[in-house]
Amino acid sequence: MRALILTSALAALSVPIWAAADDPVNADEIIRKFAAKEAEFAEARGNYTYRQNLKMEELDPGGNPTGGRWEEIDDIIFTPDGKRIEKVVWAPVISLQHIVLTPEDVQDLREVQPFVLTTEELPNYIINYVGREKVDEIGCFVFSVKPKKMMPHKRYFEGQVWVDDRDLQIVKSYGKGAGIAKGQEFPKFETYREQIDGKYWFPTYTHADDTLHFKESSQRIRMVVKYQDYKRFEGKSTIKYGDTVDPKATTKK
Repeated sequence: MRALILTSALAALSVPIWAAADDPVNADEIIRKFAAKEAEFAEARGNYTYRQNLKMEELDPGGNPTGGRWEEIDDIIFTPDGKRIEKVVWAPVISLQHIVLTPEDVQDLREVQPFVLTTEELPNYIINYVGREKVDEIGCFVFSVKPKKMMPHKRYFEGQVWVDDRDLQIVKSYGKGAGIAKGQEFPKFETYREQIDGKYWFPTYTHADDTLHFKESSQRIRMVVKYQDYKRFEGKSTIKYGDTVDPKATTKK
């Protein structure tokens, strides 16, 4: 995000780490496995429809809304010929008064806040094992994540992820969007996932309440994003879900 002018005038994976003498943790192996699971999840999510409900408000220092806001409801759906598109359902006029949205903000909304760390993305990040922690009674491995090198026009995640120690999938992330964006500030956010269809953990809720510090001004914002009504699209013959079935191996009754 950028302050309005009027307002203002795995190439680098960690070495194996031991959490404690009685709790050996091979961080490299966990990272490799959960990145592979994340790649499966990313492919699966591409076969789902869902609704994305966004609300961002400008706040005074005490946390009270000042009237500036950005609201939008989008449906991620498929056309009759199977093409995945984003359909705007509701989008009143943006009334933000002290900040202006940039392409990087929109990119973060779509790609960084519902963060997915796949095998393909591992070489772009430095990942270190932090320890163990529970998230809503779910045992998790915690990793710090930061970009190894930032390239122009690409957005990255910087923060921490909580990985389910059984399913080896990200269930929570906390951090902010990062990249080459001179003069911009981006809020810290927290994203939670829930298990959908008993297999993959899908992002369902993102929350941010942060003060953005620009060169000549500061602005507190609050943002909530809800990802709802996940439904698997049945019209694509290429969907892979669960174990692969060999048609030749089916038995006739």
